[in-house]
Amino acid sequence: MANIHNLSPMLSVLNSLNPWLVGVGLNAILLAIVGIIPKKLLTPAGIFHAWLLGVIVWGTLGWQGYLVVVFYFIVGSGVTRIGMAEKEAQGIAEKRSGARGPENVWGSALVAALCAVGVLVVPDLRWLLCLGYVASFSTKLSDTTASEVGKAYGKRTFLITTLQPVARGTEGAVSLEGTLAGVVGSVAIALVGWGVNLITPLGIVWCVLAAFIATNLESVIGATLQSRYSWLTNELVNIANTLIGAIVAIAVATLWQTLLV
Repeated sequence: MANIHNLSPMLSVLNSLNPWLVGVGLNAILLAIVGIIPKKLLTPAGIFHAWLLGVIVWGTLGWQGYLVVVFYFIVGSGVTRIGMAEKEAQGIAEKRSGARGPENVWGSALVAALCAVGVLVVPDLRWLLCLGYVASFSTKLSDTTASEVGKAYGKRTFLITTLQPVARGTEGAVSLEGTLAGVVGSVAIALVGWGVNLITPLGIVWCVLAAFIATNLESVIGATLQSRYSWLTNELVNIANTLIGAIVAIAVATLWQTLLV
């Protein structure tokens, strides 16, 4: 975390110029680089939508919020490629070899973007909305990590609603390996959120707890509803998942504050 704080004066200077203009320019440069690297992390349309998301986040939460979303993108893209050859052979890999399109960008980050805009609209609720912002990404990284590690390395996978053994990649399937990896992912991004002062040390606990609850509820949705309704896509489930994570974290933090008064 020391390196983050060493960069903070320079990044604060950037923000003082005009955070929205900095967001526009910086995202254009970074996503142009992403667009030309051989390993495609985003589709062409995905690049534009990621640029829009980045501008919103930098304009509302500055470099601190931006670092959280970049951390999610890098780690999330990395874990998606774990065991890719084997997952593709089994037909359980993410489409486009993990390259994110617009639906993936907003499925993962719509709730976070709303929390970020909320900070601008309702500044008095900044600490709760920042908690919701970090919790939503903590939830999504937990879900992504649990799913991808489980599909690649899960030795025994069970349907969460019945605990009956099922094949890896089954909607609603969970594994010990994936669950532990998901917890590690949620802790990692919550630590980043704390390191840039978006949340308190106690907020780390709320984010990890919310991510664990929301990720398991997402598996329940996958096992019970997603197979029944064709319109309930992975992206809609991801939005529901991150919304649950944000709401749980905010609710628990509010309750904790109430009990302390």
